[in-house]
Amino acid sequence: MIYMDYAATTPVDGRVFEAMQPYFSASFGNPSSVHRYGQIAEAAIDTAREKVASVLGCRVDEVIFTSCGSESDNLALRGAALAMREKTGASWIITSHVEHHAVSKTAEQLEKYYGFQVEWLEVDENGMVTPEAVKKAVCDKTALVSVMYANNEIGTINPIRAIAEICRKNNILFHTDAVQAAAYLPVNVDALGVDMMSLGGHKFYGPKGVGALYIRKGTLLIPHLTGGGQESGFRAGTQNVPYIVGFAEALWLANEEREKRTAHVRPLRDRIIGSVLETIPDSQLTGHLESRLPNHASFVFKDVDGNLLLQLLDSAGFACSSGSACKTGNPEPSEVVTSLGLTRDWALGSLRVTLGVDSTVEYVDEFLKTLPTLVNKARQLGSNS
Repeated sequence: MIYMDYAATTPVDGRVFEAMQPYFSASFGNPSSVHRYGQIAEAAIDTAREKVASVLGCRVDEVIFTSCGSESDNLALRGAALAMREKTGASWIITSHVEHHAVSKTAEQLEKYYGFQVEWLEVDENGMVTPEAVKKAVCDKTALVSVMYANNEIGTINPIRAIAEICRKNNILFHTDAVQAAAYLPVNVDALGVDMMSLGGHKFYGPKGVGALYIRKGTLLIPHLTGGGQESGFRAGTQNVPYIVGFAEALWLANEEREKRTAHVRPLRDRIIGSVLETIPDSQLTGHLESRLPNHASFVFKDVDGNLLLQLLDSAGFACSSGSACKTGNPEPSEVVTSLGLTRDWALGSLRVTLGVDSTVEYVDEFLKTLPTLVNKARQLGSNS
């Protein structure tokens, strides 16, 4: 099998695994315990937090560890919306339909059950949220704006700094979901200007089941997991020491090796985009051509069932994705693809190809040799059904 779904998840880096190992067995203490076992575990978390803070360019106490990027999104949106309404009476949330479901479904729940109002931002033909759209939407009743740094499904990078400046001028909290972005884009929080930022370990060669939320000092949040006082009172529960250690190591490595990793995947991505558009009729790139993640190629093919194409690719030895990994198996086109204004005969035929450290020219060429035949086969099977 040739793996081409690095946006869904990545294998754990050997160096990350090595850093985690002692905390499963030899140093297994509960970091809340007073004895030496607990102190060793607590010291490991402190070191991990310092490592993450150094990458983000923030204070150590502004880093909160969570179970994943989705939990970080939930804590940011729900916690900030409730806190801001209590403080100022603001009850509007601004976000877009191209967000990860961890953001959009949370916004919908806040509207349905908590009495908030959600304003959905329009995106341009590349799936980008423009600063102009945000400027038009904000008002004195806005509690929170949430716009993702880079889109997991179509790879488009949003102008986060410009959006943050609009929010800052209007005294509105700004959250960004950087789960997909952190593997390849700089995540210095002051350079980005964000108040909150979500990260997930398994997108940059760390373990699954661990994430982080950056919360700018002074930002009010109501915790959604209550109990002990862990994570500065923002997130109760015994900390997952080995995973937190692994998360920090993986993020640090992603930051250190960013240029090298980008230089490896970008030419391969460009090779895929150029070849697919040239060799497959009725194919279209989704997302921005230039302002996109360096490892990310995504397409729609007219009159193709995206899930059938995935099955054909899998049988041929290629692991890819149709849009968001969380949408797999759903015959409806995703909100991200429909937000681009595509008709159903195009929108159902989405394919996402994402690259990583083990991708090679040989793998890419093998894929490009196979794909046109399989797209043609999917079209024939579709027209016969």
